[in-house]
Amino acid sequence: MTTGMQNLSVTKSVTVRAPRTRAFAVFTEKFFTWWPASHHIGAAELADAVIEPEAGGRWYERGVDGSECDWGRVLAFDPPDRLVLSWHLQGDWTYDPDPAKASEVEVRFVEDEPGTTRVELSHRHIERHDVPEDVARGVGSPNGWAGILASYAEAVA
Repeated sequence: MTTGMQNLSVTKSVTVRAPRTRAFAVFTEKFFTWWPASHHIGAAELADAVIEPEAGGRWYERGVDGSECDWGRVLAFDPPDRLVLSWHLQGDWTYDPDPAKASEVEVRFVEDEPGTTRVELSHRHIERHDVPEDVARGVGSPNGWAGILASYAEAVA
């Protein structure tokens, strides 16, 4: 960890034309339909990406060969308001099971007006990772959360 680095986070948002319940359901239940297939850590091509719908659940990928790779855990599952996930992927995109080295991804679903939801994503505590600058650079890049949320917005439409 870099000396003096505190509260490192990346924040992105997107507004979708959908009520909160639909926005939350697409984010969680249909996760694989919008998650970029190129964003996986396993050796095999991505067959599925899953957020288990409960606190304590797994957040993981399944490869076409049946292999599974964890990404993190579900820390809070509060439909249709918020979802909090632990992010155990390091800057080199490897999984570290140590919760002390995991950041958190909080997603809030805020109704701006009837039928319109603002989805606010905050990837926080990045300073916990071994090389936080690499994690921040990856998730903050155009192919990181900004691009991922754009794919999500298309799936909700």
